[in-house]
Amino acid sequence: MLDGVTKHWVDGHPKLCFEEFGEGPPVVFLHGIGGNKGNWRKQQEAISEFATGIAWDARGYGDSDDYDGELQFSDFSNDLLRLIDARGIEKAHFVGLSMGARILLDFWTVAPSRISTLTLADFFYSFDKSLTPEKQEEFISMRRKPLLEGMPLFELGSNLIPTLVSQDCSRKVKEEILSSILELHRESYLKTITATTFFDASGVLPDICVPVQLIYGADDQLTSPSIGAEAQGLIPNANLDVIDRAGHLTNIERPEEFNRVMCSFLKQHLSGASFISTDSDV
Repeated sequence: MLDGVTKHWVDGHPKLCFEEFGEGPPVVFLHGIGGNKGNWRKQQEAISEFATGIAWDARGYGDSDDYDGELQFSDFSNDLLRLIDARGIEKAHFVGLSMGARILLDFWTVAPSRISTLTLADFFYSFDKSLTPEKQEEFISMRRKPLLEGMPLFELGSNLIPTLVSQDCSRKVKEEILSSILELHRESYLKTITATTFFDASGVLPDICVPVQLIYGADDQLTSPSIGAEAQGLIPNANLDVIDRAGHLTNIERPEEFNRVMCSFLKQHLSGASFISTDSDV
């Protein structure tokens, strides 16, 4: 953990955990389907001199509570609204990767006035429309089926990692990704996979009227840069950057390149985000 990072919880059901680091306008980070708040520490460090980085564990992930019943993406959006309300955030910049980006597309339909900018990385905006039938089948068969058959998380992670990174990925990065996968809550992860197969925000993209930065890995095997180009064509005010020698987890595999794009974008728009009170308790 970074020196100076503070951990907080948001009361309610489920109870949510987030970590905060830095000073300045709020930037909220949302992890992917196999991740947790720890995936964003290098990004929190990168912005710490000019912004406050807030990284959450989504419901059923990391230090946040599990929950009863099925999952809808609107549950994530309502949780995110709870978090920024509890933290006293009037308006924030949001950064999401993969599932985190999909949550933000849904969040746009819930609270657009609370969003200053969106940085969306390595995501598909519709399970049916963005992914080929082959990719849809691969997504499910490599994640849900093994867990239902009792596969240990270590074996699941070992099988998944080659599909998430580039051929140039270092052993250290692979170990970091595996460590993240080992922290998954099995039942909550399965609920998220199921909800993802019904996700379709293709109709949302043309309505987004804040600045948007898209980031994709050139070697992303799940969400290729062509999906990013499609999203850019649908979002009125979007930039697209493609990071070489990066797979699906661009912020983890190529943090320096990711941070360069993210920080340049955020610094252009810093004035839009604010806390209602810097002394808010959660």
